[in-house]
Amino acid sequence: MEILIVREPIDEKAAQELAQAWHADLLKGVADIRRGVLALGGEWHIDANNVLLADGSAQQDVWGFNVYPAQRGNEAIEYISLINVRPAQGNRSMTVVDESIRMSINMLVQRYMLFLNV
Repeated sequence: MEILIVREPIDEKAAQELAQAWHADLLKGVADIRRGVLALGGEWHIDANNVLLADGSAQQDVWGFNVYPAQRGNEAIEYISLINVRPAQGNRSMTVVDESIRMSINMLVQRYMLFLNV
């Protein structure tokens, strides 16, 4: 299954199918917080990261996260990925520490994955 660039809302079935294709109950995602798009799927976050870069995103604008399509609310999303380690941007851990970046990711997940109720 290919990595999906999300520009319009997807339903729970599509998200669960992507998760099953890669990691069973976990779906890796990357958000471009400037362009307002997501890339979902892939073995690693870097796979979705590279798809967004090829689509015109800039590295400083993309951040990794995990989604659990069967969960709801805060339990459905984690702001963690190796691609988030960016000392030059003030993020020295795998977890996104900047609350405004977390909120931007969250808003995109809300926009495109309504069923999660995040």
